[in-house]
Amino acid sequence: MCTRGDKLLEEEIAKVYKSSKAKGASHPVTISPSSHVTPYTPLVSDAEEAATKIKAGEVVKIQLGAQIDGYGTIVGSTVVVPEEKGKKAPITGKEADLLVATHYANELLLRLMVPPGLLASGTEDEKKKAAAEKPPTQSKIIALLDKLAAAYGLHVVQHTTSWQFERNDIEGKKKLILSPVDGTKGEGSAEVGEVWGVEVGLSLGSGKVKDLDKRSTLLRRTATTYGLKRPSSRQILSEIVKKFGTFPFSIRQLDDERAGKVGVVESIRAGVLREYKPAAEADGSPVSRLFTTIGKFGPF
Repeated sequence: MCTRGDKLLEEEIAKVYKSSKAKGASHPVTISPSSHVTPYTPLVSDAEEAATKIKAGEVVKIQLGAQIDGYGTIVGSTVVVPEEKGKKAPITGKEADLLVATHYANELLLRLMVPPGLLASGTEDEKKKAAAEKPPTQSKIIALLDKLAAAYGLHVVQHTTSWQFERNDIEGKKKLILSPVDGTKGEGSAEVGEVWGVEVGLSLGSGKVKDLDKRSTLLRRTATTYGLKRPSSRQILSEIVKKFGTFPFSIRQLDDERAGKVGVVESIRAGVLREYKPAAEADGSPVSRLFTTIGKFGPF
C-alpha cells in the first residue's frame, strides 16, 4: 500500500511545473497501525514487515507530502478500516470519541496558532486591539489541549511536535511540543509569512510512548558533514542527496533496498542521516494523528 501510494504521489507531482526538476516528495507515504505513534513504512525485503496487514475496525494513520523548489507540505489523517470491503459502517464507541476529539483538538490548535490581529472582519479599532494582543504561550496551548482531551477521556501523545517549515527543512528553528517530558520545551510562536507543520496526536491509553524493537526505515539527511569511509555508504548517500535532498524518505524508495539497509548504517552513526525510530503507545492502545501544513496564514 505504501509503495502504491508513493507511485500515485509521484504521478501527481509530475503533472505540475513540468519544466522544473526541483520537485518531489517531502514525505513518503506511511501507513501506521493502531498503536503506532510515529509514521510507519515497512520494507519489502523484510518478510515479517512486508506481511503486515491492517485489520477491520483498526485505527490507521496515513501521512505523505510533496515539495516544489524546496518548499514542502505534509498532510496526515486518521481513518478507521471498514468492517466490510466497500461499505462505510458507522464509527461508534471509543474510536468515535477518539476521532471527534482529534478533529476538535486540531481545529483548536490551528486557531491558537493564528497570529493575533488576523481578523476576517471587524472595525478598525477591533483590528488594532486584536493586533496588540500577545499570542498564547505554549503553556496555555498545552493546557487547553489537555483539557479538551480529558473531556473525552483521552490523553495527548507525548512529544507531539509542530515545526516551522523552512526551505529544504521541515524542522526549522521554531517548534511547539505538546505533552513534553524530561524538561523538553518548544520555542517561538507562529508569525505572518511563516509556514508550519502542525501535528495533533491523541491516545485512548496513557499517551506515553515507547520505542519498538523494529528497524528505523524512515530517515532524513541532516546538515552534518562527515567523510564516510565505506564506498557503499558514499554511494547510498549520493543517491539519497540526489533523490530526496534533505526531506524524509523510506529505505524502500532506494534503488536497491537490501544494499540501502547496509549503506545507511555508517551515515546514521556519523549523524549524517537522522533516523525516525518506530514508536508506539506504551500500553498498546489506539492512537490518532492529524497533520496539517499552514502558512501566510491558513491551511494549504
